[in-house]
Amino acid sequence: MMRTFHIKFGEYHPEYNSVPGTSGWHYGAPDAPIPWGVYKQFVPDEVLIHNLEHAGIGIHYNCPDGCPELVSQLEAFARRYSKIIVSPYPGMDTRIGLTAWTFIDKFDAYDEARIVAFIEDHMNSPEAPEPFVP
Repeated sequence: MMRTFHIKFGEYHPEYNSVPGTSGWHYGAPDAPIPWGVYKQFVPDEVLIHNLEHAGIGIHYNCPDGCPELVSQLEAFARRYSKIIVSPYPGMDTRIGLTAWTFIDKFDAYDEARIVAFIEDHMNSPEAPEPFVP
């Protein structure tokens, strides 16, 4: 199992090896984890990774010109599953990014089967350090 690294809010850490990050340095309480659900603002990796440590899934989108239909489709997953964070992620090199502890999948076109498969493969996975924490 990979060692986890809790840091204080604003503390320096090396860069993550992916965008969005999938493991490594992250905030502890009270700054993270955050409640599961839909966020309309960017959520930093240092917060998101604590949720991934609990074997949750990040669903992120990058639409500089707006993409309300895609956002609506992605937000629907937060209602179908218990441990999902949906949020914008400016600066990704694709429109959609899925993250789990040490796993990432990035693509440009909405693909429900691909998203469902990722969620079902990784949500509550024992590969995450704390898979049974809500």
